Amino acid sequence: MSVINTDFPVLSNDCVADETYALCFRAPELASRILPGQFMNIRVDDAMDPLLRRPYSISGVHEDVCEILYTVVGKGTGILARKRPGDLVGVFGPLGNTFGYEKDFGTAVIVAGGIGVAPFPYLTRELLKREIPVLTFLGARSASRAVTRGLANVHLATDDGSGGFHGTVIARMEEHFSAHVVENPRIFACGPNPMLKATQDFAAAHGIPCELSLESEMACGIGICQGCPIERTEGERKYALVCTDGPCFDSRDIIFHEHHHA
Repeated sequence: MSVINTDFPVLSNDCVADETYALCFRAPELASRILPGQFMNIRVDDAMDPLLRRPYSISGVHEDVCEILYTVVGKGTGILARKRPGDLVGVFGPLGNTFGYEKDFGTAVIVAGGIGVAPFPYLTRELLKREIPVLTFLGARSASRAVTRGLANVHLATDDGSGGFHGTVIARMEEHFSAHVVENPRIFACGPNPMLKATQDFAAAHGIPCELSLESEMACGIGICQGCPIERTEGERKYALVCTDGPCFDSRDIIFHEHHHA
């Protein structure tokens, strides 16, 4: 499937939590192609700094309108946060593979940390359309930084205890699984690598199928720059690329290292 590389005018750019925004633009052809889990590379303007595009998960598709969620962490996202309706963003996508949400399972267990929540409003909508129950475990630094819009059956965990469970999202999930029966679960997770590693360990310990969507800085998004490798457990190639082999991986297929920053 061909990739679209076009500038689109911003429709809206709303603050939805502390330092976190939802940016929407109308792109009918792009919207018709996007599937849950895919991403797009965005160039915020034509200046030389920042020069490179950066990847953003697609958080929503509403008819012909696409939406991304992002947190302001640097120069590029700072420029994005100042975009107003009519301003342009350079979009290259859709890119990457999708979550295996068409597979046979009984309950979708979503695990999200920080801005790792970005791909899940769109996935949740598609799961609910298929009448698949959704259980969401959302981790955030504080309640004011938690983005719950578009999610379902949310169990919040915060680092500072300002909302929901005081502790990690993995501890909150372990607590729930200890107290409740979850029918035929399948886990979908996105967030910081330590959270993904803990989710990988939880899934292995409980024998639950699990998909991890990896976050990685990447320049091209199409496998040319080789800037987003992740080690495989097996296969012909020792390393996969997050951009073209992922971003969604079976949790049994990848190896996390403490020094890895994918």
